[in-house]
Amino acid sequence: MNTIVAQYLEAWNTTDATIRKAAIARVFTETATYTDPLVAVSGHGELDAAIAGVQAQFPGWVFTLAGPIDTHHDQVRFTWNLGPADGPTVVVGFDVAVLDNGRISQVLGFLDKVPAEI
Repeated sequence: MNTIVAQYLEAWNTTDATIRKAAIARVFTETATYTDPLVAVSGHGELDAAIAGVQAQFPGWVFTLAGPIDTHHDQVRFTWNLGPADGPTVVVGFDVAVLDNGRISQVLGFLDKVPAEI
């Protein structure tokens, strides 16, 4: 599970569109869904667009793992930080991912800390 979480965060941090699309294909099933308070998407194309949108809104910011992961069965939950690569954390959230044959089929995201000015 540590590997899939690392690959998941890597996909969110990859700004090169071609490499990001390959990462999405490696990490997510073809019909994977991603839902958080701001977006609900399905499939590789929509996932790619959502990730590209976050990167455009927050250029130079990166997602990092914010602690240990918790798993059972084919589920994993983990807390992440988002902020400038060389600066403090600005946003904190956690995701619950469901795996299907080693790839993510569903992500449910939650935002724990979001400044009012974002």
